[in-house]
Amino acid sequence: MQQNNHHIRHIKNDRLETIKPGYRGNKTVNGRFANGDELFKPELKQVLKWQLSRNPQREQKKLDHYTPHVQEGNNFLHDDRDMLVWLGHSAFFIRLNGITFLTDPVLYDIPMVKRRVGTPCSPEDIRNIDFLLLSHAHRDHLDKKSLQTVYGANPQVKALAPLRAGDILRSINPHLPYQEAGWYQKYDLVPGSVEVYFMPASHWHRRGLTDMNKVLWGSFVLKTPTHTLYFAGDTGFAPHFEEIEELLGPMDVCLMPVGAYKPSFLMQKSHLSPHEAVKAYNLLHGGTFIPMHYGTYDLSDEPPSEPVRLLEQIAASGMLQGLRIPAIGEPVLLQDLL
Repeated sequence: MQQNNHHIRHIKNDRLETIKPGYRGNKTVNGRFANGDELFKPELKQVLKWQLSRNPQREQKKLDHYTPHVQEGNNFLHDDRDMLVWLGHSAFFIRLNGITFLTDPVLYDIPMVKRRVGTPCSPEDIRNIDFLLLSHAHRDHLDKKSLQTVYGANPQVKALAPLRAGDILRSINPHLPYQEAGWYQKYDLVPGSVEVYFMPASHWHRRGLTDMNKVLWGSFVLKTPTHTLYFAGDTGFAPHFEEIEELLGPMDVCLMPVGAYKPSFLMQKSHLSPHEAVKAYNLLHGGTFIPMHYGTYDLSDEPPSEPVRLLEQIAASGMLQGLRIPAIGEPVLLQDLL
């Protein structure tokens, strides 16, 4: 098909500030978002190859019963110190300057995948939340039941979401307030003591049969006068890490995905291996490295303990200065990280 048969548009939220000079907005081709300039579509033949080939680590994986440790309790919800608390997978509770955030809250089993490890408290007990940060709409990041529970317990909560995520959010609860942003845009719902930016990630979207790449994906940067925190969402290794650092400065805390990277022929364009996550963190001039997207759901071929083992080896080699591997539910106080 000739290029001129494609209907190309660049879209953003025109009401929001864009921090990249001259950026026209996210490129769409026939209504589907590109990964930067490239259209990315996971190929069915790669998925079939994965399903039909034997996992070379199958035996090792079968014998590996690792799950992240869970520290039970919900005192962190009633504390007033700046902190972050891992809730499993890519879900974090974050308090910055008195404002509270939940990232990608997925707190139950998801379709066809059971949760391997619990949450620190009952999902219904998660209260005092101001904002949801939704990086993309894959079902292990945007979950209907989890969002309904959180909104039920937090009628004041607002969602900060990617472009075109609104239809999904309205179908989950038509009353949940949300704001959509494109890459390099600053949300304006958040009180001035914390700035929230939606930034690039190298990923894709699909929830149904016909919606491939119809909703954007990305990452978040949270900035206060004293801390800059990066939540990577789901991403492959790509040039956006350097660009984020150039635009917003070194990242004091990096929440980095380190699981679901095997087989690499299927995963490499959309997920980071531990080595790639460390490379990205070093490009971000990161301070503390906190891993996520491992151990909670079985989504790929690597054994569940492998990401942590590799990170510890990389840290021991001197390539990763700020590694911190908290338990699920363990508060990490930002004052202790400076």
